[in-house]
Amino acid sequence: MNNVFPPPLKSRPKPYLWLVIPVVFFLGLGSGWLIWGQGAAVAAAPTPDLQVNVKPDVKRYAVQTDDDPSMGPENAPITIIEFSDYQCPFCAQWYAEVLTRLMTDYEGKIRFVYRDFPLYSIHPQAQSAAEAANCAGEQAAYWPFHNALFSGKYNLGSDAYTRYAEELGLNVAQFSQCVSERRYKDEVDDDFKYATSVGVNSTPIFFINGLAIVGAQPYEVFQQVIDKELAGEIPK
Repeated sequence: MNNVFPPPLKSRPKPYLWLVIPVVFFLGLGSGWLIWGQGAAVAAAPTPDLQVNVKPDVKRYAVQTDDDPSMGPENAPITIIEFSDYQCPFCAQWYAEVLTRLMTDYEGKIRFVYRDFPLYSIHPQAQSAAEAANCAGEQAAYWPFHNALFSGKYNLGSDAYTRYAEELGLNVAQFSQCVSERRYKDEVDDDFKYATSVGVNSTPIFFINGLAIVGAQPYEVFQQVIDKELAGEIPK
């Protein structure tokens, strides 16, 4: 099984060109997909030292939130939709380094929506993890379970899900029944199909008010985009 956490950035080899598509709204996803689509679904690497330069022909994408888990006010001026995979090391990196900081620094200004995009071909436990998180959501524990999965404490797998549920104080029998009967299989599959229909084929991918960012970009990239969006500097 893949390690949940990636090696330090300095030890990671430089990604191939087709993985380095930092802020796709420069060109629009139409151009981005031409590069994205050169390979199978992958975990997208971050791009260091990226500066956000907004062009006047910026494109926004009408990506739906569906009824997926969210945190933050529904009427927040910024909506971030992430397509992610619980077995993706870059997704875990972004969770650990960026998400909490964003939600703290922009308290009340961000609605964050998590949508599942398990990379079936390379992450065999990603779907079961996503289904387990949704089962935890039945007991109002989606986000604690989401955090536990990305912590990597017990890795992934049925035993790990049970241990996370126990530590979170869930009704384990109810949770285990939900997991065993795969109650949320269709929900996860539908997220995957929807993401594929809009061109997503790597993780993590984010849409900030419809503006696309590919890969586990550092906090500063999100900060630049959010600040520009809040200031009205990005064309609608």
